[in-house]
Formats: sequence, C-alpha cells, structure tokens
Amino acid sequence: MALEKMRKRWESALQPVLNAFSSFSPATVTWMALPFGVAGGLLAMYAPDEASGGWWLLGGALSIALAMLFDGLDGSLARAKGEVTRWGDYLDHTIDRVLDAVWVVCISASVFVGDMTLGFAAAFLTLLGSYMGTQAQAVAGSRNYRGFSRADRTVLTLLSLIAMGVMLLAGWSIDTTYPGWFDHINVNPLSLIVFISGLGGLWTFSVRFMQAKGEIQRLDAEDPLPQPERK
Repeated sequence: MALEKMRKRWESALQPVLNAFSSFSPATVTWMALPFGVAGGLLAMYAPDEASGGWWLLGGALSIALAMLFDGLDGSLARAKGEVTRWGDYLDHTIDRVLDAVWVVCISASVFVGDMTLGFAAAFLTLLGSYMGTQAQAVAGSRNYRGFSRADRTVLTLLSLIAMGVMLLAGWSIDTTYPGWFDHINVNPLSLIVFISGLGGLWTFSVRFMQAKGEIQRLDAEDPLPQPERK
C-alpha cells in the first residue's frame, strides 16, 4: 500500500515530464536509458587519477542519474498512455541487468580499483541476486524484491561516484589498501561500491532463494503440477 501511494505521488510529480514525452512510446523511453547508462560507466572507467578526473566522475554520475530517470519514467508513461505490455516489462528488466553489469565492471576497470577479476565476480553476484527475483516471478508468479535492491545499489553507486569526484577535485586521498587478497586495491568510494555490490548480490541471492523456496513449496502443496502416468 505504501509503495502504491509513493508511485501515485511520483507519477503526479512527473506529470509535466510525462506530457513532454507523450509522443514517445514507452519502449523508446526504456531504450533511452541504455546510452546514458553506458556513457556513465565509460566516464568512470576512463576518468584519470587527477583533479580533472573529478569532473569525469561527476559527469558519469549525471549520466547514470539520467538513465535512472528514463528507467523510472517508462513505466509511468506506459500506465499514463494505457500501453502496459509484456514486451515493455521484459525490455525494462533486460536493460536493467545490462547496466547493472556495465557499471560494476567499468568501475572495477578504472584506475581507482584496477581489478577486472573482482569486477566480473561482483557483476556475476549482482546478476545472480537479480536472477532469483525474476525466476521466482516466472515460477511462482510473484516478484521477490527482498535483499539489496537495484535501487539501493544504484543510489550507492551514484553517491560513490560523486564522493570520489569531490575527493579528486579537493585533492583528498585515502592512503590505505584492503587486507589479504585485496591488498593491491586502494580503499576509496569506488572500490567500496564494488565490494558492496558483490556482497549485496550474494546476500540477495540467499535471501530471495529461501523466500522463494517457501512460496514455491506452498504452491506445490496447494496446486500440485500434473504428474506423468507411471508405467
């Protein structure tokens, strides 16, 4: 109920924007998130470790924020125009997953982290957590949003880009590295978000698996699937 009220308030506040995009199809708005999201990741990936790099990171944060805007706008536009479709939902989830992976891999490839293996591992765990939500929806018919949500991860990614950008512009640095296997990675806002994304994905996978397990077993007990005849 609370989420529904928030959605109505969000769509009411977005009404002028919805009017401006009324000539676009919801799918077109969904596609708009992709180039802005990829641009944000690339700006983070190629930002230099100097004061000017701060502007690169702030530009990346702005690009990702615009991608988030389009990601939130497409559904509101579809409901406002009465054009809610399965294809729109499918496309939205697909682009979300692509951008989730792009952001964590690009940040990991940047000079501020410099560990692609960690980046691909974090991306894998991030996608694994998201997979459990969509798979539960496919099997049980109910979407599972528990755990470290995409909204949480994206907002923290934005904050990490902004924080790192401000640090570069101000000339601040943290002269320490992580312990153990990760002693080659500097502690900073961008490396932190990579670790948080990976651990958050693992936690989300575990939480959603256990919740889906209970829901699916209950569904099996109440409405068993047809069984093949025994020969």
